[in-house]
Amino acid sequence: MRDALTFILAGGKGERLDPLTRDRAKPAVPFGGIYRIVDFSLSNCVNSGLRRIFLLTQYKSFSLQRHILEGWNIYSNQLGEFIDVVPAQQRISSDWYRGTADAIYQNLNMVGDYDPKRVLILAGDHVYKMDYRRLMEFHLSKGADMSVACITMPKNDSIHFGVVEVNKQNMVIGFQEKPEKPKTIPSSPGEIFGSMGIYLFNTDILKKELVADASKIDSDHDFGKNIIPQMVAKKLKVYAYDFARENEASSYWRDIGTRDSYYQANMDLCGAKPKFNLYDKAWPLRTYHHHYPPLRVYTTGKTSGTIVDSLVAGGCVLESCHIDHSVVSNNVMIRDGVMIKNSVIMDSVTIGKGAHIQGAIIDKDVDIPAGTKIGFDPALDRQRFVLTTSGIAIVAKKTSI
Repeated sequence: MRDALTFILAGGKGERLDPLTRDRAKPAVPFGGIYRIVDFSLSNCVNSGLRRIFLLTQYKSFSLQRHILEGWNIYSNQLGEFIDVVPAQQRISSDWYRGTADAIYQNLNMVGDYDPKRVLILAGDHVYKMDYRRLMEFHLSKGADMSVACITMPKNDSIHFGVVEVNKQNMVIGFQEKPEKPKTIPSSPGEIFGSMGIYLFNTDILKKELVADASKIDSDHDFGKNIIPQMVAKKLKVYAYDFARENEASSYWRDIGTRDSYYQANMDLCGAKPKFNLYDKAWPLRTYHHHYPPLRVYTTGKTSGTIVDSLVAGGCVLESCHIDHSVVSNNVMIRDGVMIKNSVIMDSVTIGKGAHIQGAIIDKDVDIPAGTKIGFDPALDRQRFVLTTSGIAIVAKKTSI
């Protein structure tokens, strides 16, 4: 793993997550009470023994950069270890990053500086646990030029993902971008291999393919759309790594690309048997921890409050309120008689007495007046807030209600 160099792509606009991305990059969006989305890819790197990491940023990167500086200064520069935030430099031309492949192409000088044997490329906006050492072992055992991590999913989901077409040996023979009629897995005709946006390259091959792609005017400069088909056409050894099969105990993976996927991923953390376990001591998740006092819960009158199937972070003060199947972040004040169900409440929110909230995402620093109802009248919510496709109300950061 010390011969590998890692790039985490964290520069996308995240327009489909608006309004959560109006003031921050998508990887910097809060998640799970105390984390940022980027913490999951970074934690995977640390736990997998990866010690040289470049985080490529572009849009609205200030909060992301500050989070990395505050919470991820854990490596020793004297030992050649680092997590470096690299903004788009326009070093080669006046263009911003034109695609995932172009982002690496514009930073090939850093590959040359460190001369790794292999380059691992990750997305900074996915929630999952993955031991990249297993991917490395698979890559070496196949003698691959490139390995792409894939996850099995029902073929009806193909319209939302890039689909990797493989033969019986899991060698990649094609790539389809969100097809209505996808190529299925040969041994499982009801399933497809969806690309996870995780790529492991031999360095010499990566350099050649990126240079070849950069000269093509009609290219999207994307790994899935362009680099993989380009390599398949050249008969290079490209293999699909079956993530679910190799990581049966923790095969959860979510691309936080839309408002509804963000909401659902948070809901997956709740309950007696959450779909994604944050409490795995063998695979610790790191983040920047604010210095808040402990959670305080107290009764204001005859009726006591309840917390059911929920996550509540430090610094919160809860009066006689009721919280059900929700994620509540740091430093939240919830007054007497409040009812919260199936919702995500971010940092420093104040919820006034008797307010009722269900099926909602409340971004940071929102003051909700007493008696307010959110998530009960879609027509009214649409006038005041942003609604997801499934009807989840999103209250933007610092909104006045």
